Amino acid sequence: MADAIDSSANIDRMQVLKAFDETKAGVQGLSDTGLLKLPNIFVRPSEELAEELKHQKAHVQVPVIDLSNVTNDERRKQIVEQVRNASETWGFFQVVNHGIPLSVLDGMIKGVRDFHEQGVDEKKKYYTRDSKKIVSYISSYDLFISRTANWRDTLTISFNSGSNFLNPEELPAICRNSSVEYSKHVEKLGNILLKLLSEALGLESEVLENMECSEGHRLVGHYYPACPEPELAIGTMKHSDAGFLTILLQNNLVSGLQVLYEGQWIDIQPVSGGLVVNIGDLLRLVSNGKFKSSEHRAIANQVGPRISVACFFSGPIMNKAKIYGPIKELLTEENPAVYREIVLGDYIMKFLTTALDNYRALDYYKL
Repeated sequence: MADAIDSSANIDRMQVLKAFDETKAGVQGLSDTGLLKLPNIFVRPSEELAEELKHQKAHVQVPVIDLSNVTNDERRKQIVEQVRNASETWGFFQVVNHGIPLSVLDGMIKGVRDFHEQGVDEKKKYYTRDSKKIVSYISSYDLFISRTANWRDTLTISFNSGSNFLNPEELPAICRNSSVEYSKHVEKLGNILLKLLSEALGLESEVLENMECSEGHRLVGHYYPACPEPELAIGTMKHSDAGFLTILLQNNLVSGLQVLYEGQWIDIQPVSGGLVVNIGDLLRLVSNGKFKSSEHRAIANQVGPRISVACFFSGPIMNKAKIYGPIKELLTEENPAVYREIVLGDYIMKFLTTALDNYRALDYYKL
């Protein structure tokens, strides 16, 4: 396999990428060979590596919000204020006492790990670059259009509206039960958070949910193997999320998630039993810029694996004609719309056909 992606200067980059893709073994397959040098397709450009020197890390922490007693009126006011402040300043926060049992969180992490660490022949059944598939396993969805391949493999499972999976039998058996169970819990939490976010905007609690922000969701299980030269690689490129809301579960073995805050990369350390929540570009758009959708990334590490499971709430993606724009109740003469309306199908297609390192969704929709 290592020979198949020999990245010497004499081999065209596209040929190398195709050779790597055709193994269907992913980054984990490379890692299993015991390679000591990072293949060139994973090495970031020199100007990007030089840029790292400008972003010194600061010793500040992303807000942690305790959701306990969220139905108590006085307590809820405090939580809504914390959510508002974090969403306006960071675009990121962590939640604890969110109601999802630790056993369910651990089960989801184990399911993703078991999938990625099983035999290649079994994983190959799900290897596809067809974004319409209910289940897909891939290494870098933008492999052929990005400047650098990401040092990670990904299992994606798409769920329809409600808690019912389209066809449970299509899920990999090794993580079927854990994925379905986690999906039910995280969907419920997503709707709780959308209510809090609606209230944080000064709106009725049901507004965002009624806009179908949580109509469907995707579980995206990333697997980041130990990297031989992590200082040259990247786990996930710098980006902001395209949807409304992301809830991220990460294992405690190694930290890798970072958010860009006031020009500095901030480590988001895993909190036992905690979940990371971040605002997506669509929520920034409908909030008319009141909430931030901050850029973030995952760095590569010399130890591993790091495992994370992102739940993306991206709206009714099957309804391609659905239109979203700034919420009318938030607009005044003093606060006019700063973004134009988008057609969901066009918006999603732009995301899927643009390299993650070049994707800046809201730049296209500013007025």
